[in-house]
Amino acid sequence: MQSLIPKIESQLSSLPVPITLQLPDGRRVAKPGSRVTLAFTEWSVLAKLAAKQVGAIGEAYVEGRVQIEGAMRDLIDATVGMLPGNPAETNTGWWSRLQRRAKSHGAHSLRKDAAQIEFHYDVSDDFYALWLDPRRVYSCAYFREPGLTLAQAQEAKLDHICRKLMLQPGDRYLDVGSGWGGLLLWAAEHYGVDATGITLSKNQHAHVQRLIEEKGLQGRVRVELLDYRKLDEARPFDKISSVGMLEHVGSANMPTYFGKLHALLKPGGLVLNHGITSGQLDYRQLGAGMGDFIEKYIFPGGELLHVTHLLRDTAAAGLEMVDTESLRPHYARTLWAWSDALESKLDQAREVLQRAGGRQGANAERILRAYRLYLAGSAMSFEQGWISLHQMLSTRPDGKAQGRTLRGSQSVYPFVRDYIYK
Repeated sequence: MQSLIPKIESQLSSLPVPITLQLPDGRRVAKPGSRVTLAFTEWSVLAKLAAKQVGAIGEAYVEGRVQIEGAMRDLIDATVGMLPGNPAETNTGWWSRLQRRAKSHGAHSLRKDAAQIEFHYDVSDDFYALWLDPRRVYSCAYFREPGLTLAQAQEAKLDHICRKLMLQPGDRYLDVGSGWGGLLLWAAEHYGVDATGITLSKNQHAHVQRLIEEKGLQGRVRVELLDYRKLDEARPFDKISSVGMLEHVGSANMPTYFGKLHALLKPGGLVLNHGITSGQLDYRQLGAGMGDFIEKYIFPGGELLHVTHLLRDTAAAGLEMVDTESLRPHYARTLWAWSDALESKLDQAREVLQRAGGRQGANAERILRAYRLYLAGSAMSFEQGWISLHQMLSTRPDGKAQGRTLRGSQSVYPFVRDYIYK
């Protein structure tokens, strides 16, 4: 193991942020001006660092075999320098793609999807409330102006979606994967729609039910604990949104997912998908062990697809894409805002998780460490372009060639963007 030290010293010399390593035998490998210290208790973990397996280092930190001192932003800047180029792994061979598809089929049954959503979203409402905005919007914000706060940017995002969907009073509106109800309630309160949301999270469902009652919106807003595949198609909706769902659906289920959206949407209506996408065409997962870390500690069953694959499945389902927008750097800024908020409340977050009891209480420190790395590491991934975020607006053409605003439009979409910004 002593042979690792010269190699590691060489790696450290080129990092953009100087860091110090404390070795298992107590010795220190330091650079002048270090702002980050990694303290190792096992030589085997140090070997992972030499191999640039940063995901394994993250796992060792979560499990208590590595200690980190210093700011998350400094750690992440150093991590970028440790990686061997673009870590986005791809599937270029037919066998790899076949294996991935088989895994996707097995990972997204009704039962498994419910369990995977519970694993992530039912950690603790109070924990999420510490670092999300007051509406608990757990998706990419929209910094329409540079000086917006996170809360303002989240409201700008909610309104951006509502404007794109051309929501009108009385519209029957569906939000698939409605989270803590931010978009659902915004649409009802600001656009007068008749709103239905669905979620698989019991915590989120209970939270939104309380908000509906507190705001006196019974009869006009409802939320159901329901899988999208179980939604009744008898009364199609005028407008549909789906925010943060794409990454949970699974590549094998995309035809089913988009087919369901088509069946739930009235002819001429609009549907908007807002979700994380990959930065590579034949993306498998983030390499250097980072994808394995996310699968194990954060999003079991999560899968990312390139936007072109999603648009192909959109078209195959009979939906017409009319507007696609990338918000990638907006998500990097959102994640840094979440990360900074959590970092400022670490002791409080630890206490909240411990009070939650069950899996959360027993694993409070592990959960907290995992989320610290997940939020900051995800911000890095969006900044570097390894993963992205797209809003995709589509219509279900009604077949009426005479059109509405323009001949041949076949939907309520006006085929100009001005309406979004007025």
